[in-house]
Amino acid sequence: MTVKQIRAFLAVAQSLSFAVACERLHLSQSALSLTIKALEEGLGGRLFTRNTRNVALTAEGEALVPLARRLIADWDNAEDELRQRFTLQRGRVTLAAMPSFAGNLLPPILKTFRARYPKVNVTVNDVINEQVLEMVRDRQVELGVAFEPTTSSSLAFTPLYMDRFIAVVPLDSPLAQLDDIAWQTLLQQPFITLQRPSTVRVMLEEHLQARGMKLPVEFESHQLATVGRMVASGLGVSAVPALCAGQMRELGAHCLTLHDPVIERAIGVLTKPGVELSAAAQALFDVLREENLAQRISGPKHQPL
Repeated sequence: MTVKQIRAFLAVAQSLSFAVACERLHLSQSALSLTIKALEEGLGGRLFTRNTRNVALTAEGEALVPLARRLIADWDNAEDELRQRFTLQRGRVTLAAMPSFAGNLLPPILKTFRARYPKVNVTVNDVINEQVLEMVRDRQVELGVAFEPTTSSSLAFTPLYMDRFIAVVPLDSPLAQLDDIAWQTLLQQPFITLQRPSTVRVMLEEHLQARGMKLPVEFESHQLATVGRMVASGLGVSAVPALCAGQMRELGAHCLTLHDPVIERAIGVLTKPGVELSAAAQALFDVLREENLAQRISGPKHQPL
């Protein structure tokens, strides 16, 4: 059965008149008759008895009426739902983002998105950088926000901005009186950092090792918020992406520009090549690109892309 056939059947069944049904459906008498005939042949029997004066439903026709009404109602509902999804009157999008982005820059971006598309729901998975890549690759989410992956990742990367690492020190530390600090000076203090396999930890160690330096790690944590608390409590110093500067200050730590070397890496949106985004995901992707992320980072300068 086709939707066209079912609509034709209901039009005749409701009016018991081929002429009235033709007017309602904007079909010719011959086209409507052929449609009903094809439906009857497909089902294996007659749905109407008709002569020159009257049209009546057979027993099988009577049985089909409530089924046909439900089918058309379900079809119309499905059609309406899809149309609303394409026009962003409703929908859902799933996003994975590393915690440093999810907890600092993402909320105001989502506020902008919600203002434009109030009926579209967003599910955020705040997971470590490596899991963001995995979730996009496995199609558990449509979009990911993370550091730029290696060329072997097989994911499409749209850069948003270049983020650099900054120093985080206790407010009562003599280092807090400085405007900026060199790595060599920072590393003379007990160091607090994220645990492996965090990309932040690996990135820091690789850059410093290339310059003959090593992190004097004394405390480790899986969460940047915990790192910030430890620094604020005077347990040591740390280095975090600049996008976390506001969070570090809220936790009671002080942020400094960090140099010699400057360690930076692009942050952007990850998608799976060859997979078309849903209308909702594309809309969120557009908002992410439109937002001036440079204005949203409270801390040392970074370079938008």
